[in-house]
Amino acid sequence: MTATDPVAVCPPLSLYIHVPWCVRKCPYCDFNSHAIRGDIPEERYLTALLDDLEPDLALVRDRPIETVFIGGGTPSLMSGQFYQRLFNSLRERLAFQPGAEITLEANPGTLEAGRFESFREAGINRLSIGVQSFDPNQLTALGRIHDSASAHQAIEAARKAGFDNFNVDLMHGLPGQTPGQALEDLQAALSHKPRHLSWYQLTIEPNTEFFSRPPDLPDDDRLWDIYQQGARYLRKAGLEDYEVSAWSEPGAQSQHNLNYWTFGDYLAMGAGAHGKVSLADGRILRYWKTRQPEAFLNRIGSRTAGSEAIETGERTLEFMMNALRLKAGSEENTYTERTGLPLSSIAVKLSQLRKEHLLAPTRIQATEHGQRYLNSLLEHFL
Repeated sequence: MTATDPVAVCPPLSLYIHVPWCVRKCPYCDFNSHAIRGDIPEERYLTALLDDLEPDLALVRDRPIETVFIGGGTPSLMSGQFYQRLFNSLRERLAFQPGAEITLEANPGTLEAGRFESFREAGINRLSIGVQSFDPNQLTALGRIHDSASAHQAIEAARKAGFDNFNVDLMHGLPGQTPGQALEDLQAALSHKPRHLSWYQLTIEPNTEFFSRPPDLPDDDRLWDIYQQGARYLRKAGLEDYEVSAWSEPGAQSQHNLNYWTFGDYLAMGAGAHGKVSLADGRILRYWKTRQPEAFLNRIGSRTAGSEAIETGERTLEFMMNALRLKAGSEENTYTERTGLPLSSIAVKLSQLRKEHLLAPTRIQATEHGQRYLNSLLEHFL
């Protein structure tokens, strides 16, 4: 195999669907989300999504969809009927693997009675519930529209509707947060026995309200205390950190995110969505959709705003940036299969990093020492 050969085996194919509307923009959020002004144009958005998909079908031929993730914005603002019609139409155009993981992001402040049941009827089988914190003061500081009680109620409503596979989204390192307060958030989340937990540190991103008016965040020493105490608690509760900020019971890892982290492919649908596909001619294409919701709605035909090939010189770093986030890393042959590059192209670097005890002996996997210096480790693949 040469550096210009097609990938040896087509990677798994996922589908990402973006719903750009939310009730209110959170001060830390740098995603493509837009506060609602009036009613959400569900009918127009459904038509636009399906029109936009048509020219992209040629990119993936008859490859089946293995996972779907519906993100936002706040996808739970859309009705169950919207998702029923969307997935009926998608199944007419795309093959889905039996039992494909289909995840929808849901915010507690946007859920009406019976909404979860209608999502299940549409074929959605996994939820990611955006709690962020159970602390009333923190919810106010984060600009969330729900309170602690409605967060608990939403999780219980999800379970009652039959969602035994759900994720709870929590942040740590919040303004003024102590290790004890962070543990209280974890204890509240785990009281519902979620199979998956996303527990990640609040970071200040450009083009956000927090960037313009930064809150008083914990210093590095306190952040480390929060992480250490929280990690001990989660491991004792039977959850394992299979990725930098993802924790799960055995067998309950997010299959969609695992596909991202192992350099898999994913189609993009919706305003501002990003996709990546491996083509038959050896190119790996990254592309993105028109960002502004109104512009997305009003365009005719393809809403692709831009695309670029991931050149062979960039593929190694792209692969490593994802695979080394995983505690288990990746098998060596996955590197060749997903990038189209021979393992010999990085053999010298792998050998050097293994001598320095930064990588495991037979896998592309950071050692415990390597995980502590992950940014430095990645610099070797620039």
